[in-house]
Amino acid sequence: MKSVLLNVLMTLLCFDLSSQNLKGTVTDNQLRPLKDVKIAVTGARDTVISDDAGAFLLTTETDSLLSLYVFKPSYVLDTVFINETGHINIRMRFVQTMQGGGVRIVRKRNVQIGFEIIDQGELKKSACCDLAGCFENQSTVQPMTTNVITNSKELRILGLSGVYNQILIDGMPLIQGLGFTYGISSLPGTLVDNIFVSKGTTSVLQGAENMVGQINVVTKPTDKGDKLLFNAYVNSFGESQYNFHHRLVGKKWSNMYALHMVLPASKWDRDKDEFLDLPLLTRYLFYNKFKFGNENAKGLNGMIGLRVLKETRIGGQKNYDKTLHLGNDSIYGQQIAYQQGELYSKLSYRLSSVKSIVFYNSGFIHHQNSWIGTVNYKGKQFNTYSSLQYEHLWNSNHEFKAGLSFRYFDLNENIQFSDTFLKRTYNGIYNKKEVIPGVFAENIFKWRGDLIQLITGLRADYHNQFGWQVAPRTMLKYEFGKDQTLRASIGTGWRTVNLFSENIGLLVSSRNLIFKEVLNPEQSLNWGVNYLKKYSNKKVDAYLTFDFYQTRFMNQFFPDYDADPGLAIISNFTGKSVSNGFQTNFSVKYNKFIEAKLAYNYLDVYRVVNQIKQSLPFISKHKFLLSLSYLPKNNKFRIDANAHWFGVQRLPDTDKNPEEFRQMKQSKAYTTFNLQITRKWKMLEVYAGVENLFDYRQIRPIVSWQNPFSPYFDTSFNWGPTRGRELYLGIRFKL
Repeated sequence: MKSVLLNVLMTLLCFDLSSQNLKGTVTDNQLRPLKDVKIAVTGARDTVISDDAGAFLLTTETDSLLSLYVFKPSYVLDTVFINETGHINIRMRFVQTMQGGGVRIVRKRNVQIGFEIIDQGELKKSACCDLAGCFENQSTVQPMTTNVITNSKELRILGLSGVYNQILIDGMPLIQGLGFTYGISSLPGTLVDNIFVSKGTTSVLQGAENMVGQINVVTKPTDKGDKLLFNAYVNSFGESQYNFHHRLVGKKWSNMYALHMVLPASKWDRDKDEFLDLPLLTRYLFYNKFKFGNENAKGLNGMIGLRVLKETRIGGQKNYDKTLHLGNDSIYGQQIAYQQGELYSKLSYRLSSVKSIVFYNSGFIHHQNSWIGTVNYKGKQFNTYSSLQYEHLWNSNHEFKAGLSFRYFDLNENIQFSDTFLKRTYNGIYNKKEVIPGVFAENIFKWRGDLIQLITGLRADYHNQFGWQVAPRTMLKYEFGKDQTLRASIGTGWRTVNLFSENIGLLVSSRNLIFKEVLNPEQSLNWGVNYLKKYSNKKVDAYLTFDFYQTRFMNQFFPDYDADPGLAIISNFTGKSVSNGFQTNFSVKYNKFIEAKLAYNYLDVYRVVNQIKQSLPFISKHKFLLSLSYLPKNNKFRIDANAHWFGVQRLPDTDKNPEEFRQMKQSKAYTTFNLQITRKWKMLEVYAGVENLFDYRQIRPIVSWQNPFSPYFDTSFNWGPTRGRELYLGIRFKL
């Protein structure tokens, strides 16, 4: 018998970037546990030996490029499977042999363990000036403009408003309330390291607001990567952005700080409707992240993040001057000015190699003073979220987390009108204060060496106004065949409505508001299935996915614009409201220098009113994405291109308006093309590109633009691109 020592070099991709725990199981080809297998990895403190269940756990302090060593007399390593679920999970299968024999290695780099990952390679395929621009090459998340005058955006999943998916920054729920309207545009793309997108209900650990999905934005690490980065960007409208990052590393600590600045564009009005095609944006941001200790060693370790932001957006008629026309009815304008600060931290105390206590805390403060035509909107918000969590890794097949959480939310809004000719009566002060303690638990079971995984979670929160709210969730994964995975999930979610900050159209509109009743929490049930098939050989890596998710609301909020053309009625909707979403993706990489992706989305989002099915407006039932990339072997330049095709969208009913203010009942189908070329040197990258290459535009999207102070003025009919072709040029200098 011949002993075999294998050196397998592989790139391991971890979802929790701060974690370097490698765990797994060792079996023979009959899936029976093998004990006394020696496992080591470059950067690990020592060698470990698999136990009677074939399980092992070791710790490394290196980055993601690792060499794995395994040793078992009389056995040859047959297959290595890698799953990136939390900590890196490795499953190794041995075949007993009487000879040296050959070794067959299968490397499974599963990029969709219930997630869609947007990594640095994907982010550099487009300009990615802010978070809203980081989704050009995927089809799960769709950025949508909510106010065409100020270019505010939201991120939609499954065709539903962005309020139903939870956006996390380094795992913390920070973007909500007043931060929702402009929060996703305020985070510069250069700060983003990875984005993890989940469909359907996900973990209960961060709350129950992730009703249809979750977007976790992981910022740049403090202890690895570029020590210094400078990025400058300018587009053909004259808007420019500047970013500077710098890292400092000590013996037991590391720190990264960043500066971000945006200077406004020139005034453009290509469709001659007297309104600016894009707002004048000025932004200043400071960000700092500090990390200390080693979370894989016993004792205390942690991370602290800080972000301070000041932003002003000015949009409206081209001749608007904030010093002359602020709040009056001679020239229409919108001026949004706000300052906000965020502080978040993660403190962990490791009791042993398998037990730890983690404390998460995040705080957010936001002050806003805005003029929207003749409406003065002032808002102040303070919210905090804390979570104390106990984590126990019983063995490689069983992991348990449980804890307590506390959420405090205080929102003060003041609305006043400077005109008297529009008969609006909803001016006044609106206060919303929420105190929500909660308890949660999540359990992970694995069988047959991670071939089957079951995650069950439950959280119960007590709302100071609405009482107990319970959210159970279950997720199942089953691997079968060769490189095939089936997943299913089901769970409930809930959230409370932030009326004005999440529905900016109410303030823009000339309609009066009628409050019919108290708005109860929105509640939903989401279930879905996902199938993944992978194919790979020496030259080709390909993935094919199919998924279907359905969301059913038990209670939902829709402003009722149909009952009266001069009113928006605020009430609960407890009728049938459903979102059905089907998506398929095919991606392939050939010889490591050609990449292609083709995706198709079908969305059927509707509600039933008086036994009549009504499709929700501004949602394309059919959408296609084609993405192509070319990266030569010399790695000196790359070419990236993508095309988006959007089918027709139903538009709101305007039949009750006077004839000159009526709009078409559905939009046109349209296509946008984007192209970017990047040239690389050792420390410098220059990128140039064009968005909306063929200059497709929705002309004059504002209803009654001739008289913006009339009762029929409406900025909500934005269904396509309005600014047209955009050229840009940027540089990245890094050390």
